[in-house]
Amino acid sequence: MFEKEIEKQPVVDLLNHILEMELAGVVRYTHYSFMVFGFGRIPIVSWLREQAQEALLHAEQAGELITSIGGHPSLGIGPLLETHKHGIGAILEESLESETDSIQAYRELLSLVEGKSIALEEYARRMIYTELVHKSEVDKMLREPGALGVKSDA
Repeated sequence: MFEKEIEKQPVVDLLNHILEMELAGVVRYTHYSFMVFGFGRIPIVSWLREQAQEALLHAEQAGELITSIGGHPSLGIGPLLETHKHGIGAILEESLESETDSIQAYRELLSLVEGKSIALEEYARRMIYTELVHKSEVDKMLREPGALGVKSDA
């Protein structure tokens, strides 16, 4: 999997952090889906549950990479903050923060493996792209109808 030797432990540690963050996303998005009420409930719940499924897929990918390089996947889960704010806007704001944290973690991974492992480098780049697209979608959902200005920096 490696073209050049990487420092295995920092990569495994970061992949475990990513695994834990993504598992927290599964729980968080699933919880959010239970707390949506009102006229727009069905499409919003559907979107949140899709996000939970995607977070699970991301966790599985991180876990597989950890074992591929000889590491041990964490049984932990990232922080789960219960704000008790369940309005759609609050849920989306928390989602935006989570996407930002994910982008940061994947960028850190890229900096550790860049030029050393094409497989890990491509994984990190793909995940950065995916999380940037998610962040953009959440940003668009937070805008007022017709607003063209970006709410947050990607």
